[in-house]
Amino acid sequence: MTMTAAGAQMSAEMAEQPRVLAALAARRDELIAHVRGALLPSAPAGIVLVARGSSDNAAVFGRYVLELATRRPVALAAPSLVTRYGVQDRLDGWLAVGVSQSGRTPEIVSVLESFGAAGATTVAITNDRDSALAHVAAATIDTAAGAEKAVPATKTVTAQFAAFALLAEALAGGDELPWGTDAWSALPGAVASILADEAPARAAAEVVGDAQGLVAIARGLLLGAALEAALKLKEMTGILAEGASAADFLHGPIAVVRRELPVLTLSAGGPVAADVAEFADAARARGGRVLAIAPDAGADLSIPDSVPDGLAAITATVRAQQLAREVSLLRGIDPDSPFGLSKVTETH
Repeated sequence: MTMTAAGAQMSAEMAEQPRVLAALAARRDELIAHVRGALLPSAPAGIVLVARGSSDNAAVFGRYVLELATRRPVALAAPSLVTRYGVQDRLDGWLAVGVSQSGRTPEIVSVLESFGAAGATTVAITNDRDSALAHVAAATIDTAAGAEKAVPATKTVTAQFAAFALLAEALAGGDELPWGTDAWSALPGAVASILADEAPARAAAEVVGDAQGLVAIARGLLLGAALEAALKLKEMTGILAEGASAADFLHGPIAVVRRELPVLTLSAGGPVAADVAEFADAARARGGRVLAIAPDAGADLSIPDSVPDGLAAITATVRAQQLAREVSLLRGIDPDSPFGLSKVTETH
């Protein structure tokens, strides 16, 4: 019997990310035109996003970029209000976006369908364009990432981040977004360079060691990446990790930062970089062991500066995937199937 190295499946799927992102970038005009064909002629009155798990973290990124694009409020849905409390929303003129890697999570499908019946224009973001979620949506951004077998979602998550960036471009009326065509061209190569540079993640994993807790901190366009970093560390290593905004964490929760607690900060320049740097200084002053994901050659986990704020949420997420994998291996856990978790969780 051939033995497979721990984490081999996850590593192989992580390695596909440059290809997946390049393919999405190549379909950029096609996907934008497809979405615009389903939209109302006027800007949506508001936008609501429906997701769970890693898809919910991508949706947090979506919340930021879609509000930048439309100057309209963007909310994350509370699915249980529909599925358990029986709330029937009034969404005439709204845009509703359902996000699911498999497109088979029952509550995401049923809530998006309910929002469509309530008057919203519906868009699905999924890896399976023949899924139930795609069938209930007026338009679908199929990420076409290919089959993903390892329990931790990697290539499908970064593809969802990219899909939200494309949706934002479809909705934007001008220069509202902090990236352009050059960033899309640079993105696959930037991710490839991170994947080829594993030593920083191994060194950072040694810092995390056997710590029982960790906080992942960002603000603005990288908040979704921080939440995803915390989720990956939780599900793959058993560490009690929390992702949060730097601004929120300074309002009391920073009290937990002491006794060399690992603190992961994510930054990519832009308007909130100073806020994250301020938090990092405060964490160090309290005894936290700060590990930085940033476009800085001196950062613990550097990311290329060729990808600007916004799409840098993708490169930061790839660095966080590496870190979670290395901490998992250091703790003797197989990253491909940690703690008996299943690939698809069917909540209702």
